[in-house]
Amino acid sequence: MHNGRWRGAGRALLRVIVVWAVSTLTMLALAALLPDFRLQSPDGDSVTRTALTAAWGAGVFGLLTALVWPLIVRALLLVPAFVLGLLVFFLNGSLLLLALRLTPDGRGGAAPETAVVVAAVMSAVASATSTALAVRDDDAYRRRLSRLATRRRRRTGDRTTGRDHPGMVFLQLDGVGHEVLLRAAKDGLMPTVAGWLADGHRLVPWRTDWSSQTGSSQLGILHGSNHDVPAFRWYEKDTGRLMVSNRPASAIELQRRAIERTGDGGLLTLDGASRGNLFSGGADQVALVLTVSTRRGRANRSRAGYFAYFSDPANAVRTAGSFVAEVCREIGQSTRARLRGTGPRVPRGGLYPLIRAFATVVSRDVVVAAVLGDMLAGRSAVYADLVAYDEVAHHSGPHSTDAAQVLASLDRSLALIAQVAEHAPRAYRIVLLSDHGQSPGETFESAYGLDIKDLVRAGCGLPVSRRAERTRSGAEARAAAGDALRGALHRRATGGEPPPPATGPGGEPVVLASGNLALVSFPDVPTRLSREEIDARHPTLLATLAAHPGIGFLLVRSERHGSVVLGPGGAEVPVGELTDDGPLAVFGKGAADAVRRADTFPHVADIMINSRYDPETGEVHAFERQIGSHGGLGGEQAQPFLLAPGELSAPVADGGELVGAERVHRVLRRWLRECGPQVPVPDATHAGPS
Repeated sequence: MHNGRWRGAGRALLRVIVVWAVSTLTMLALAALLPDFRLQSPDGDSVTRTALTAAWGAGVFGLLTALVWPLIVRALLLVPAFVLGLLVFFLNGSLLLLALRLTPDGRGGAAPETAVVVAAVMSAVASATSTALAVRDDDAYRRRLSRLATRRRRRTGDRTTGRDHPGMVFLQLDGVGHEVLLRAAKDGLMPTVAGWLADGHRLVPWRTDWSSQTGSSQLGILHGSNHDVPAFRWYEKDTGRLMVSNRPASAIELQRRAIERTGDGGLLTLDGASRGNLFSGGADQVALVLTVSTRRGRANRSRAGYFAYFSDPANAVRTAGSFVAEVCREIGQSTRARLRGTGPRVPRGGLYPLIRAFATVVSRDVVVAAVLGDMLAGRSAVYADLVAYDEVAHHSGPHSTDAAQVLASLDRSLALIAQVAEHAPRAYRIVLLSDHGQSPGETFESAYGLDIKDLVRAGCGLPVSRRAERTRSGAEARAAAGDALRGALHRRATGGEPPPPATGPGGEPVVLASGNLALVSFPDVPTRLSREEIDARHPTLLATLAAHPGIGFLLVRSERHGSVVLGPGGAEVPVGELTDDGPLAVFGKGAADAVRRADTFPHVADIMINSRYDPETGEVHAFERQIGSHGGLGGEQAQPFLLAPGELSAPVADGGELVGAERVHRVLRRWLRECGPQVPVPDATHAGPS
């Protein structure tokens, strides 16, 4: 026992000496290459003296990064992550300048901009050397895992149970559709996924609800209920509140409602970890989770993921460097697309390069590091969302070269997670899934010259932008509204009823877009308006919308027939009689059930609008500025996937279909029970219908 400890201590000391020596040599090489970086006094020094100065500087820099850097990162946790990423270089350079000031007789010195470069190179070299040595020393690697697990147990209490049984890691590839994943594996973009498929993993598609977006799908997957989530954003008449799925206040309320409806805390309530998600899933361990992001104090551990990752300066430098490279890559790709006239296209300037870099670099690195830590600590269940593909596909297209590069990068992250799982203190079964796909297509505004808000306003006879007035759609809608108003005035002159106001006393209609799904609400009426009431207010609105070539169908409530679906050519079908034929035929199997379910939601909008879908091209028209979109029905957006090891039970019986996020939740719960029969994973027995 004692001999083993001495051998371990000796190896650790040897690694420190080797890293110090390599850092010293790196510093000497940089001093020879960079004119503004010196390790000698102005009068010159001997080679030995210069080497001693380099060794001193490298040693002091190493100590400062080990002792001071974590304190700096903790102090900056409230700084936005992409700002922290840009500060990393300058903070690291400041530590190097301080180390040089502490060299004997002031022999070390560097210009501030040079110090940034030297610090970045030295951190990267030291990290690579240390990692290489640790990988070759299996005992050291095991000790590191043991120390990490022990520290986590001390901080949180030892809640890990059933380590004789496998744990589960659920990795969500945000926005990656079933067909996209299959193509990427077949074309060699995702060799890790291809290897899993070859090893007997089971890949099945599943069908989203009408609201095919992360807020609805992930809420259903993690908490067992996405009831009353009609879109990504919607207006609630009873509270006067605008709900947006990725706003903290809205996410907190949605999670509260789901827990209240199911009577259960979520998928991850027992020894779980939630990483990079909108919702916690009931996990005790959280990082980058929206529903806890507004908490302050020790109770908020969402930002702890940043600290755990950036407290290693090598991680910070590597991620910051990748962040800058990704910003440059996006600027180059968008410029090339603009010069080549590639279409369809959306604006990609402003803050978007920074937002993309955060999603594809910072968020990915922090989430992956957190997942690795969870596995090394032996957590029973981990659910993590990797958002990189979804962000890029919105602006570059789901089948673009830009998006393909992101898929390849994500596959490397999957490979790393799979490798680390082999060293974890328990076996892990890794399940890959997505929350929705994306459908390509030109935006509604680009195709028809006006956005959905202007079209609704024109149909109501309200003022629209001058550009919209000049479009054919805008002119036709305005003319129809004018004809209807003149007809009403004529009826009044002949003794009929006076014309209704163009808008109610509460103001104008609220028009909200969620991908290729749009919602229209009239806030001055506290209940859901009927078709008859809408026609009385705005006689041409519904006809204008239903007849527009960019719109697939509408859902409205009728006083005579119940809710009805209105389609092109005057099609009108009561929801109770709705089938997958008729006005919904092009949207595929299950469209009628999805619309019928949404119609039962308390906060469904007065008018629900789904854009046109072309089954030959697979294209939709997003009501937002996105050439890869999701949110409604039509194409690949509604066809995510579930990829699981073959030893887990089949998600559905042969010939069956996996429909709805709530049903996916039940499948994942079943798999958790299969992995650890002695761990009582509760059933979501009170969940609403899926």
